[in-house]
Amino acid sequence: MPELPEVETTIRGLRPVLEGRTLTRIEPRRADLRIPFPPDLRQRMTGARVLGIDRRAKYGLIETDRNDVMIFHLGMSGRWRIDPAELGKHDHLVVETDAGRRLSLCDPRRFSFVDLVRAEALANYPPFQRMGQEPLSDAFTAAALGSALAGKQVAIKLALLDQRVVAGLGNIYVCEALHLAGIAPDKAASTLKPALLVSLVKAIKQVLESAIIAGGSSLRDYARPNGELGYFAKQWRVYGKQGEACPSCAAPIIRREQGGRSTFYCPACQQ
Repeated sequence: MPELPEVETTIRGLRPVLEGRTLTRIEPRRADLRIPFPPDLRQRMTGARVLGIDRRAKYGLIETDRNDVMIFHLGMSGRWRIDPAELGKHDHLVVETDAGRRLSLCDPRRFSFVDLVRAEALANYPPFQRMGQEPLSDAFTAAALGSALAGKQVAIKLALLDQRVVAGLGNIYVCEALHLAGIAPDKAASTLKPALLVSLVKAIKQVLESAIIAGGSSLRDYARPNGELGYFAKQWRVYGKQGEACPSCAAPIIRREQGGRSTFYCPACQQ
C-alpha cells in the first residue's frame, strides 16, 4: 500500500502538471472504485482551474477556483500516470488540462477512490475529523506525541499505526523508525520516557524525509507519476529482512506478527 512518502512523492509529481492549469476533461471510465465516483465530478471539475495540490496523511487534495476539493486515496495499488502513451483497462479516471497534458488514475486492484467536497467542509470530511498530527509538521513534537500516547497500553508499533495518534504512518516506515530509535515494537506506548519520545519523533521525521527524497518505496504496483520507481527500499534497515544481519549490531533481524501485520525488528538493538 502506498504510504505517506509515496503519496507525498505523488503530490510533488502532480504539481508541475496541474497547478494553475484549467481542467478541460474529467472522464471516469467506470462507475466506481472503492466507492462510486461523485455523480457531479465531471460537471464540477471540467473548466475549473487548479489552485493548489496538497496532502493530508495518505490523501491527496486538489483544490480548484470553484471552491471544490477533489480528494483521492491510492488504496492498495493506485497511482497517477502522466501523459500515458495509451490508456489501459486499469486507467479508471482521465484528467486533461489546457496545456495538452493528460493524467490517468491507474489502479489494478481498485481500492483507490475519488471524492469531492466543498473547501469549507474539508476539515469536517469524516476521515479527517479525528486524525492525528502530520508527522512532518512542526506541530509533531515529542510533547505532542507523548500527549497522544498517554494512557495507551497498546504496543508502540500498533499505536503509531493508529491514524488518530499520527496521521499517515504505515507499516514499513513504523518498522524503520522504531529500529532507528532503538525502541522495541511491543513496548507499551504510554511507558516511553521523554528521551525516547524525542528519539522517536526524530527517527520518524528522518525516515519519512529520506523516503521522500528517494521517491518512496516501490512495492508491487507503485511507481511515481512519471513512471520512475522509488528507491527507498534499498535503504531499508529491517523491513523485509528477516534473518539478515542488523545494520547496527549484526544480530539477526526477526519477523513477528502484530495486529495482523508483519513486524521486523532487532531484539538486540531495540529495547
